[in-house]
Amino acid sequence: MGSSNAEVLGQLLLARGQHVTAAESCTGGMISAAITDIAGSSAWFERGYVVYSNIAKQEMLGVPEALIASCGAVSESVVRALAVNARQSAKADWAIAVSGVAGPTGGSDEKPVGTVWFAWSGPGIEETERCQFAGDRAGVRSQTVEHALTRLIEFIKEQK
Repeated sequence: MGSSNAEVLGQLLLARGQHVTAAESCTGGMISAAITDIAGSSAWFERGYVVYSNIAKQEMLGVPEALIASCGAVSESVVRALAVNARQSAKADWAIAVSGVAGPTGGSDEKPVGTVWFAWSGPGIEETERCQFAGDRAGVRSQTVEHALTRLIEFIKEQK
């Protein structure tokens, strides 16, 4: 069996002397757990933020209450703010942020269950993406972790 995304991420970051942080809402720490499952990850991961509630997003990572009120927690604007602020707060080279509707309840016509917003912040990069995942709560959350790590690996590899 090949290396996991977290292992590949760790190898890339170690080779560059860089660090990553994660700001997680719908995954509740699963990205950080995937990273810290790798022995030696403390060399490239110092901290993660579980910002499940809107208050946590505001208090821990300075997302303005007005931004959450106007756009909603599951939005491009909020995940971008989470990624940028987490990267700055952790003094990390890279940040991943996720916010979504994992289900089985909580969806709407505009943001159905399975909707997840992603943001990645790094040297010269601020990218966002909306995905729509199928499956139950566990499936949506695991797909979110895999996509977050896969895309971060791609962004890091694109750096010269």
